[in-house]
Amino acid sequence: MRIPLAIALAQALLLAAAARAEDGKVDWEHKVVRCTGSGAANLKDADGNPAVARIGAEKAARLDAVRNCLATLRGVQLESGRSVGSALESDSGLSGRVQGILRGFRTVGKPRYFSDGGVEIDVEVPLEGALSDALLPHPTEPAGAAPAPAAAGGPTSLVVDARGQKVVPALAPRVKDEAGQEIYGPARLDEAGRRAGAAAYAPDLEAARKDLGDRLGAHPLVVKALRVEGSDLVISAADAAQIGAPPPAFLAQGKVVILAD
Repeated sequence: MRIPLAIALAQALLLAAAARAEDGKVDWEHKVVRCTGSGAANLKDADGNPAVARIGAEKAARLDAVRNCLATLRGVQLESGRSVGSALESDSGLSGRVQGILRGFRTVGKPRYFSDGGVEIDVEVPLEGALSDALLPHPTEPAGAAPAPAAAGGPTSLVVDARGQKVVPALAPRVKDEAGQEIYGPARLDEAGRRAGAAAYAPDLEAARKDLGDRLGAHPLVVKALRVEGSDLVISAADAAQIGAPPPAFLAQGKVVILAD
């Protein structure tokens, strides 16, 4: 039985999209974008010189890695209801800046060379640092009260336990109370906090202590998410009161960890 052309084309597009998706992913626990780039050797353009062809393949693999990292990043949630892709489409300057940051990727492991002269490389780009600073939304209103200084023996970070709920990881998640009042969000970050990123994700507190010790500090304040609204988390009024007002300094520094399955 012959497959109709329209169905065949649709299947081909789905397969191509699936293959492309495998070329990049976001590791939210370690805050990196990981991608693979591949390049084919072109002996014709290299005048039959295999060494020159391989150099060309390596260059093509690097360009492909940047494209795949950008494609992966575009699908990342920036904040609830808004993706990085939509932010880039609305700001050409931001798009150019992000592409420049992606070109500074770090190669992971050794390149893979194939008998036909092709090359594959694995790369990663940290979400923290320049990329976080570029992408996090800037506050549109003047900053509120200055952060409260850290109290001796007081909380050093905020941990929101949202396990068992459908959390959408995002670069700029927000924490709200039951009345919808924002307790934490990117507008509260200082310059160091913007570069550190608004939050990190971990599967449990033990993993967070192991991999995110600097962000957690010695005395994390652990609260439970009552519900999840996309990438935003809602906590009880009682837990919001524990955080206090004005917001503690650790929130301005981005010392927030979300526990998610």
